[in-house]
Amino acid sequence: MDQDTHELSPKTALFIGAHADDMDFFAGGTAAQWAKAGCEVYYLVLTDGSKGSNDPHTNVDELIKTRQQEQREAAKILGVKKVFFMTYPDGELENNTRLKHDIVAFIRHLKPDTVVSLDPTVIYVAELGLINHPDHRAAGQAVLDAVYPLARDHLAFPDQLKKGLQPHNVSTVLLVNITQHNFGVDITDMFDTKLQALRAHTSQNLDTSVATKFATQGGEICGCTYAEIFVRIDIGRF
Repeated sequence: MDQDTHELSPKTALFIGAHADDMDFFAGGTAAQWAKAGCEVYYLVLTDGSKGSNDPHTNVDELIKTRQQEQREAAKILGVKKVFFMTYPDGELENNTRLKHDIVAFIRHLKPDTVVSLDPTVIYVAELGLINHPDHRAAGQAVLDAVYPLARDHLAFPDQLKKGLQPHNVSTVLLVNITQHNFGVDITDMFDTKLQALRAHTSQNLDTSVATKFATQGGEICGCTYAEIFVRIDIGRF
């Protein structure tokens, strides 16, 4: 990995995932590490998680409530200050103006210097037999569009200005990408905390061995025991 040697110590970070558990699985150790260092960490979950069950008898309304509560419990374990939930239907997320408008509102309200989300360029990874969830791709592209240029531009979404939501410049974006990376966060001290947070999502039966495998591979790349790796974009740095 062509490691980015610029240190990253955000004061306010916004983690944006398509579903409850997305950010815990891919970046929970980073969230915990930053929170421990004094960063105000926030989560934004874009969909209602209503498709997250293989049980044909599932009560969808109860599933939505359960997944939100699980995410709150996981976030508490990681030290996340607050979780915000949107209600876009699971499996139907689209990168449209409405979604970008809503994400921009949170960016302008919370004013994060760092945003963490999913890389929309990951469509599939053939060697892993993986097709990336379309919600992940839509979420990642909408986040990038919201960060730049929409949250920055004074004339974008003037209705928000009337509510006191002033334009905001995000300094750094970290994107989860399984095959590409230029930045890593050593999560060795927080790895057990990450696993504990993943176990809070009891309705999802998450395979923590997969998270362990990814973190171990990340550690090998970064020269530590466990790490989470990202594509890092420092906006405006040439």
